[in-house]
Amino acid sequence: MRIFIACRHIVEQLSDLVNQLSQEEFTMPIQTLSGATLGQHVRHTIEFFQCLEQGMGDGYVCYDKRKHDQSIETDMRRASQAMSELLHSWQNFPEDKELKLEVSYDPHSDEGEIVRSTLLRELVYTIEHAVHHMALLKIGVLEAAPKVKLPHGFGVAVSTVRYRQSLSS
Repeated sequence: MRIFIACRHIVEQLSDLVNQLSQEEFTMPIQTLSGATLGQHVRHTIEFFQCLEQGMGDGYVCYDKRKHDQSIETDMRRASQAMSELLHSWQNFPEDKELKLEVSYDPHSDEGEIVRSTLLRELVYTIEHAVHHMALLKIGVLEAAPKVKLPHGFGVAVSTVRYRQSLSS
């Protein structure tokens, strides 16, 4: 299924990025990113995929209640391990599944609302979310690790890649 291929491609790109960084670059606060680190953006992106994976068992997903596992943002080996685990777990995902998604937009309350969703819809969301953070990562890499070579299209929506290609045709 193409959606799973897109997810795999994103995680592989993130993994390649992490493998090109030094530990110092991974954990350096970046002024352009309001003091956030590349590791924090990698962790944040990974955890959305992990939340969805964990919600598969009981059919319930809440991205707000993710772990915020600091070991993923500070230890490059742990980040790489988490990405490898994701790639492996996707082999066991069903083609689609009904899910309940908890969302909360009230800053003064933890109480959320439940909306119906599906695995495929949430995979689409995590892809779009990942592309957004990869665009931020690209900005951070330019500041903290300009030696890193990112692939064409890193942090760019596929529709934008296609549009740019149509302009050059």
